[in-house]
Amino acid sequence: MPKIEKQVYASGIRFECTACGECCKSRGGYDYVYVTLDERRRLAKHLRLGTAAFTKAYCAKTDGHFHLRDPQSDCLFLDGARCTVYRARPDQCRTWPFWPVNMKRKTWEREVKPACPGIGIGRLHSPQQIEAVLRQERSRDQPA
Repeated sequence: MPKIEKQVYASGIRFECTACGECCKSRGGYDYVYVTLDERRRLAKHLRLGTAAFTKAYCAKTDGHFHLRDPQSDCLFLDGARCTVYRARPDQCRTWPFWPVNMKRKTWEREVKPACPGIGIGRLHSPQQIEAVLRQERSRDQPA
């Protein structure tokens, strides 16, 4: 579990998605997009597939957890800068950039901020709102 440095978000963080697709591109270290059964069902329905067919076609399993295939490449649902499953996207995608792994000062300053044009604009997310998302994301990291 990555160590969270609260000073990264102590004053809150302004963030608004600009739909640039940068968070969907592989950067070599944080590539797995994990998907729960409910998320696989939601994505399958969106793509008009059965859950088993979706899982077979688009998922792999590592250490007992399902994730989207090909984690070393850009998201397979990314078309240019456009997410083709946006309405059904996994919760992990919905919570960007408020992931535990991003809440280290070096990671935030060197990797996340430079890659994401939505950071610093839009509404202010309070520390309490960010902590709620971090708790949600941490609970996803726990084995079922």
